Amino acid sequence: MTAVQPPEVDLYMPLFAEGEAIDPYVILTHYFGFSIPEENIGAFLYCRCQPAFPLSQGGVAIFQGNDNIEPLDMAYIDYRNTMPWPEVGKDTITYANGLKLTFLELGKKIRITYSSPDGQTTLDIVQEAITPMYARGHVVPGEELNHSSGMTTGGMEQVMHVTGELVLNGKPYKVDCFNARDRSWGQVRTEVKQAVVAPPVGWSPMTFSKEFIFGQVGYENLDTNPPWLDLYKPMLEGKPTTHFAWVMVDGEKRDIVRVHRNVTEYHSRLLCAMKQEIEAEDDRGVVYKFKGEAIAMSNMPAWPNAALRVGVYRWEDEQGRVAYDSYQEMWLDDTPHKMMQANINK
Repeated sequence: MTAVQPPEVDLYMPLFAEGEAIDPYVILTHYFGFSIPEENIGAFLYCRCQPAFPLSQGGVAIFQGNDNIEPLDMAYIDYRNTMPWPEVGKDTITYANGLKLTFLELGKKIRITYSSPDGQTTLDIVQEAITPMYARGHVVPGEELNHSSGMTTGGMEQVMHVTGELVLNGKPYKVDCFNARDRSWGQVRTEVKQAVVAPPVGWSPMTFSKEFIFGQVGYENLDTNPPWLDLYKPMLEGKPTTHFAWVMVDGEKRDIVRVHRNVTEYHSRLLCAMKQEIEAEDDRGVVYKFKGEAIAMSNMPAWPNAALRVGVYRWEDEQGRVAYDSYQEMWLDDTPHKMMQANINK
């Protein structure tokens, strides 16, 4: 039976008594996104809370097209490194920059609102679940090696139908799309340099319809000759390249037993995957093949010892079905970054 998280984890935001031991890198996160494919627009709505301090970080990022080299290249960004702990109500979480999550039904339906200081960029969307809150472990490399004390550790991802309106710099856009959301709690997401040795990891959910959905988190396969191969081949040889993968067929979730991921084109400056092919096999022996291309991509703030890229991908399967969904890629040190720079652009 597939493990699912209880709806109450949406509002799981514990604080700790003074003097209680807790790793400073323990995090609680909420991620939501959406896309407007016909305009090549993507949205990254994210908050990361660190109860050891306590403080929060995050906000609203709206990006358009593939040339967002610096965060300020985005169409709109209000992303803050340091905010106080959010206000947590009976069914709401409100951050200092005005981003508000209202849980209309825990685990199933969330309203998200925001308004820029000048009122020219606003957001009012509702995300309604089309899958349960599937339980998962870590998504960022290194989390599985670290454990906090005195706090429940977990994570989930869930596919949502997103509707509402975005007003971007005074121009209104209708929002009607599918997008995965996720959250993590109790994970130790260290920022210590060289504490995590791993190649770039990519998260690629794909929602073709409410009946057919695929998702995976993992590395490129070694036999595709990725630009970081020489650095990480000894560490990864003979080991799985996928952290978490699943498929839903006709409303039934199946486990994925094999994923082969091949990036065929990289961004010359952002260095992330811009075109890729994924082949996956489920626990019944059914094979799925997908080809994807980024229609929007941006550099996104994380912490200075890491690189985070967020985007929107257009995916197509062998039957010609098309999906638009978020894509995220991350690497955690300057060594793979420099190797990718050298090999991608040679």
